[in-house]
Amino acid sequence: MDEKTLVALVGFVAMLAMMLIRVPIGVCLGIVGVAGFAWLSGWWPALGLLVHSPIRTVTDFNFSVIPMFILMGVLVSRSGMSRELFRAAAAWFGHLPGGMAVATVFASGGFAAINGSAIASATTMATVALPEMRRHGYDPGLSMGVIAAGGTLGPLIPPSVLFVLYGILVDEDISRLFIAGILPGVLAMALYCIAIQAVYWYRPALLPRGALATWHERWTSLKDIWATLVLFVLVIGGLYGGFVTVVEAASLGVMGALVIGMARGRLPWKEISACLVEALRISAAIFTLIIGVFLFQYFLAVTQTSQQVAAWLSGLPYSLLTIMIFVVLGFLAAGTFIDEVATMLLTVPILHPVVIQLGFDPVWFGVIVVTTATISMIAPPVGILCFILNSMVRDISLMTIYRGVMPFVMADLVRLSLLVAFPAISLVLPRTMS
Repeated sequence: MDEKTLVALVGFVAMLAMMLIRVPIGVCLGIVGVAGFAWLSGWWPALGLLVHSPIRTVTDFNFSVIPMFILMGVLVSRSGMSRELFRAAAAWFGHLPGGMAVATVFASGGFAAINGSAIASATTMATVALPEMRRHGYDPGLSMGVIAAGGTLGPLIPPSVLFVLYGILVDEDISRLFIAGILPGVLAMALYCIAIQAVYWYRPALLPRGALATWHERWTSLKDIWATLVLFVLVIGGLYGGFVTVVEAASLGVMGALVIGMARGRLPWKEISACLVEALRISAAIFTLIIGVFLFQYFLAVTQTSQQVAAWLSGLPYSLLTIMIFVVLGFLAAGTFIDEVATMLLTVPILHPVVIQLGFDPVWFGVIVVTTATISMIAPPVGILCFILNSMVRDISLMTIYRGVMPFVMADLVRLSLLVAFPAISLVLPRTMS
């Protein structure tokens, strides 16, 4: 075993050991990156790396898109737009089998179009949709399951913070990644609705129908979603209309959310201050991870880990599709125990060069990465969204939420299989727009 391979093995073992004792993942990555680089290149170059790399990261203009989209999501979460989306969806779909659950899926999809955070989407919809589903006699586990599943639409439907992170990590066009997530997001919503219908067919009492709204009530409900449509047109319309860049679109979204919220009297100065603090806290956590990842990438470069992994995978006596299935299963396993941002930042620097060398499209791979990350957010034995929802609603046990989310996990696995088998689902829109 040569020295570089030994350093790589020691580094990964040390990183896992630090994670087990609950050292923050960004700190783990930074320590291993600097120490491994120092082992092979000397301490003075490593200290220089530690001084300059974080400064370059936090002062890079392109990274400003991350706090902007996060702030936009926080503002719209506190502006009550999710409630309006759910009321409109309930008016149109509430009378169907499992109608309130279907309405939750559509409201989550609409909210995802202006808020790229899974946690914000799920927690917001829990306060809006859960009381209505309880009032209609829905099963508590399935109610929480559909809310958790709906939350995973946030990182998939643009604008998405995860797509932004992936694009920055691999130097890929973020606008192409955004548009690549649209059809997979629509597919996710369709499969969730099919899962709801399957549960209703098996046990109708778990998801009873709601009252049939009149046509007047349906059309009236659409008047309340104008704010969501305006924000979506400002951000996505401006981006793909060629009027603004990704960073400018994020800034425009923040200004739009702020002006709309203030004009409607839903964002007083105290609430705006709270939004800024929350966005700063989330952004600081993500930037800590990003700094650690960039330090870790130097470690990967000097140990040639990516090249060795690529050579090993290329030498396997399997087809490229089989190898990709192994990669996807590895993503799912990692995401089961690590949160979605950390999973992406930890694995993409290693596997992206491998995937490109094997001949796969980087945009398609980005969709696969984000999809697996969102599945891991609701899949047992961890499922961070299940934990968060359980902490919000203590009278519904964690095991009940796990049981309720399983039909949607199965729908997600079907979606992931379709995306792997048919890359055109992710690539047809980017190729059309290019």
